[in-house]
Amino acid sequence: MRPTSIDPDCALRIEAICGESPMWSARERALYWTDNLAKRIHRFDPETARDESFALEDNVMDIGLRAGGGLVLALTKRLALYDPDAGRLEPLMDVEGDKPRNRFNDGKVDRQGRYWAGTMNDVDWDQPSGALYRLDPGPALESVQGDVVCANGLGWSPDDRTFYFGESFRYSIFAYDFDADSGALSGRRAFATVDRSTGAFPDGLTVDAEGGVWSVHNGASRVVRYAPDGEVTHEIELPLPQPTSCIFGGDDLDVLYITTSRQNMTEEQLDRHPLSGSLFAARPGMTGLAEPLFGG
Repeated sequence: MRPTSIDPDCALRIEAICGESPMWSARERALYWTDNLAKRIHRFDPETARDESFALEDNVMDIGLRAGGGLVLALTKRLALYDPDAGRLEPLMDVEGDKPRNRFNDGKVDRQGRYWAGTMNDVDWDQPSGALYRLDPGPALESVQGDVVCANGLGWSPDDRTFYFGESFRYSIFAYDFDADSGALSGRRAFATVDRSTGAFPDGLTVDAEGGVWSVHNGASRVVRYAPDGEVTHEIELPLPQPTSCIFGGDDLDVLYITTSRQNMTEEQLDRHPLSGSLFAARPGMTGLAEPLFGG
């Protein structure tokens, strides 16, 4: 069957260098997202279309919501807690000091209140020098997967039995059996792959209430929904080449927000795709899952 095509709207026109890590806060009824290379966290109110930003002194690679308020952050090479309104940053721990080329890239909080974040080689993006970490609320950090090629896109099935994890330059999303109690992973297998000859790679992802995996295909101007069996059921086409990540938001979790990038684009490309870096929204006719909160 031909995938259902969905048209997105531009929710916020902005020239973010690399918009990433959208995260819907139900308690604030707002969308957090980052311009990671501009060292900024944004908070977007869809009711008023007001977007405010918070400047940091380091690149913000990923954010998660905290149960006690504020955010958990993956900065370039450290994990931290952050209160946007107070402007207070509390460093937790540094990682991979022995790998100067590596940095954090993407992360997500699980339903047990643990924060998962992966790293990548920021010089040779296709090198397997990255890892996947789990930060328990203690806080205690554990490496759960090595030899990662650009960590990108994390999520869990609604029943918490499957964990999805993308490696951009293996051009694949992998599925694992997930032990929710211990946080252990097993049974790694390929869930979906992207044809590298198209110039696309899997970027951020989110999982909907029916277990579908929405994967952003950076370089191919689209977001694709995979059913739990891997079949492509829906596609969203963006008017720009570099969409980056997505998350469900809105009061009913029925709006799919999509971040985009203008990183490394030429002036000619930007003239052809002037909305690059903007925030988009689509209503796919299904709902997402509430984002869990970090317990630390």
